Amino acid sequence: MKKLKYSKIRTSRRLQRERRHRRVRNKVSGTTERPRLVVYRSLRNLEGQLVDDIGGVTLLGASTISPDLRDVEAEGAHPQVERAHAAGKLLAERARAEGIESVVFDRGGYQYHGRVKAFAEGAREGGLKF
Repeated sequence: MKKLKYSKIRTSRRLQRERRHRRVRNKVSGTTERPRLVVYRSLRNLEGQLVDDIGGVTLLGASTISPDLRDVEAEGAHPQVERAHAAGKLLAERARAEGIESVVFDRGGYQYHGRVKAFAEGAREGGLKF
């Protein structure tokens, strides 16, 4: 019987991302004072949530499909990146209203690039520290 190379039995992209996310989650944990800012990226949208891992509670969240962002006009070459930046800013404003100023960033196994980076920069611009 012929031995298969590892590349032929490669796991799916989703499983690879989940493995990277688990590796990050071993090091990153959120508390009530400093919650974890989790990012989920789909093909069309991006969402972020503030999670208290000790209590197992989602404190608040924002998405690119939030009703508050419907009036945001994204012009330019990269409208999804601009909407992600606006969603990060919206999440930061909501967090500041709840009294949260500092968070731990969890990129969710995604590369810190493009929409994920724009979301993080928007959150920083909105006043969150991480």
